[in-house]
Amino acid sequence: MQRATGITIIEPMCAVFRRHLRAVGLKYTPERARVLDTALGMHGPFLVDDLLAKLDGGLPRVSKATTYRTIKLLEASGIVQKLLLTSTQSHYQLAFGNPSSAILVRTDANAVEQVQAQGLDALVRTLAAARGLHAQGYRLVVYAAEGPGVE
Repeated sequence: MQRATGITIIEPMCAVFRRHLRAVGLKYTPERARVLDTALGMHGPFLVDDLLAKLDGGLPRVSKATTYRTIKLLEASGIVQKLLLTSTQSHYQLAFGNPSSAILVRTDANAVEQVQAQGLDALVRTLAAARGLHAQGYRLVVYAAEGPGVE
């Protein structure tokens, strides 16, 4: 078991993905491995188009259809999660990651970004502890636009 940046690594993501593929009768191909590796390198919410852009030009070549199918498999295996942040596109993010960050959705610009949210960990732990619980995770999504807002 490895410990890095506050995350305890129990097994590599490729092992999790291989096990899921085997369970559904599929093989772990070089193309699927490349999509997994590229997705693991994404920081914050991403679109499949962002993933395709990073895959472009490398080897093995990965088609658009394979990328979309593999994202669905990664979602089913629990490695990535679908985020419905805007009404026009599905975003994805790793199911694990930086616990002190939030997602900021600019509703006026239809843009999404990951931002640091210092103190969020302590707040989440405090909210759970006040109810006799232990927080297992959280996701904060802030919707914002220029102009008047909620006070």
